[in-house]
Amino acid sequence: MTTGIRDYESDAIVQLMSMAEEDWTEQELKDALQRAIMLELSTVPPYATALWSITDPDNSKPVRHTIREIVFDEMSHFGLVCNMLTSIGGTVVLTDPATVPKYPGELPGGVNPGLEVYLSGLSRESAALFAEIEKPEHPLAFAPDGNTIGAFYRRIANVFPTFAHLLTGRQQVTFPLGSSHGAGNNIVAMNTIDDVLGAIHIIQSQGEGTDASPENPFPGAPGELAHYYAFKEIAVGKKLVHDDRTGKFDFIGPDVPLPVTSPVARVPRGGWAASPGNEPDATTADLLRTFNQQYSEMLHALEDAWGPAGADIFPAIGLMSDLRRTAQKINGIKLPADPRFTYGPEWLFVQ
Repeated sequence: MTTGIRDYESDAIVQLMSMAEEDWTEQELKDALQRAIMLELSTVPPYATALWSITDPDNSKPVRHTIREIVFDEMSHFGLVCNMLTSIGGTVVLTDPATVPKYPGELPGGVNPGLEVYLSGLSRESAALFAEIEKPEHPLAFAPDGNTIGAFYRRIANVFPTFAHLLTGRQQVTFPLGSSHGAGNNIVAMNTIDDVLGAIHIIQSQGEGTDASPENPFPGAPGELAHYYAFKEIAVGKKLVHDDRTGKFDFIGPDVPLPVTSPVARVPRGGWAASPGNEPDATTADLLRTFNQQYSEMLHALEDAWGPAGADIFPAIGLMSDLRRTAQKINGIKLPADPRFTYGPEWLFVQ
């Protein structure tokens, strides 16, 4: 089968997508789900870094609220796919150094080849990057091109029914995110093939919308857009509206202003110590180290939650709040080489 299936920088998804569906075995399905977990996890650091760069503390402000809800959606998607994998007897791997996200770099498995994902503060440019990550197969507002995450999930949905007999409902984590973040966001057990296909539909449509509408069909509030279109609005600076003259959707509505942010610079590969002139002083290095330790502890806590012993997921949720507070301290420190910008969290896994 595929080599380096757990290597974040391999082309494992390309290999899986090149196989005929009827040739997939139980192992291919487990490998695909592990890769999907890595994909979902890979979106959280860039989205959260942009969110935490916003200095206005009001969560109800439109752009801040939009990105915050998307981060919670991604965390829900991550949990649903973890449940799919453990329910068929697979093991969720998050703390192998080969599996953790690498920034800047491409998405894991070869999805959207050539797209470099980086960590930085919120800007029109970073929002455009996020839209590219969420790009639908058949977008309603521009011409499609390239491979997509949605196509990979469609392949999983096509293959999974063949292995429905493996579903046991074991080692499941459930959490009611939907109570505060909208329909579809609950992390629920994967006991039947209908549970699995329903969850994949939620993941795809929250990210991409549907062929008929750019709206998220499982929103926290009516009228919420799917991730791609929400990020595209921020990138373009205009609301997406239906143009009655053309019969199509286009970004020609009211302005979408950016909130006030800390000017977080792009984080270099390997962290700030690898950036000549921006090597952190002792205080900054300590904050960066604290963040990386909290991130690593969160990955361990999530892995334990889906592990054989079934640990509590609440420590991982608490660590996410710790990460936000530490990141905001880092975001307030100017870069020595260019004080127009500030440091940002590195998201480096610590053994």
